Amino acid sequence: MEAALHQNKTFDTIDYSDQKLTDNEFINCEFINCNFSKSDFSSIDFLDCTFKNCNLSLAVLKNTGLKNIHFTGCKLMGLDFSSSNSFLFSMKFHDCLLDYSTFIYKKLKKIDFIDCSLKDVDFSNTDLSLASFKNCDLSNATFVECNLEKTDFRTSKNYSFDPSENKIKGTKVSHAALAGLLEKFDLNIE
Repeated sequence: MEAALHQNKTFDTIDYSDQKLTDNEFINCEFINCNFSKSDFSSIDFLDCTFKNCNLSLAVLKNTGLKNIHFTGCKLMGLDFSSSNSFLFSMKFHDCLLDYSTFIYKKLKKIDFIDCSLKDVDFSNTDLSLASFKNCDLSNATFVECNLEKTDFRTSKNYSFDPSENKIKGTKVSHAALAGLLEKFDLNIE
């Protein structure tokens, strides 16, 4: 794709896999059933865009601007969001597969993850305050040095984090998850 400004456009069922898409800007665009697996999004800006049923697995996000982006039904495996541009970084995820992705050092305040698979995702050093994890699977997700204040985990499963290594004031967890939060103490909880 040649460098250009794309505004108010819909991209449907297009295969961009393994392509370099640098120096483009997308404003208020919609991507439906597109394949971006292993694409290079370096230095692209997305503003107020929606991705529906797209595959972005292993895409390169170096200095990519992700501003008010909504992902629905997308496959986003192995993405390194930590390398993307932090300016106005804002996203929402619904029914997405984000396994093996990384959000290290990102400000994810008030972010929504709804019905998502977040297995082996690294959230180290992130600000997840006021975030919402609704019906998500967080198996082996890493939470170290995170701000989890007022984060809602109540309807999610398989999450575990050390309360002494994270800010947890007002964090909402389910009763069933208490064992995972006390894991390092090797307690027998009955």
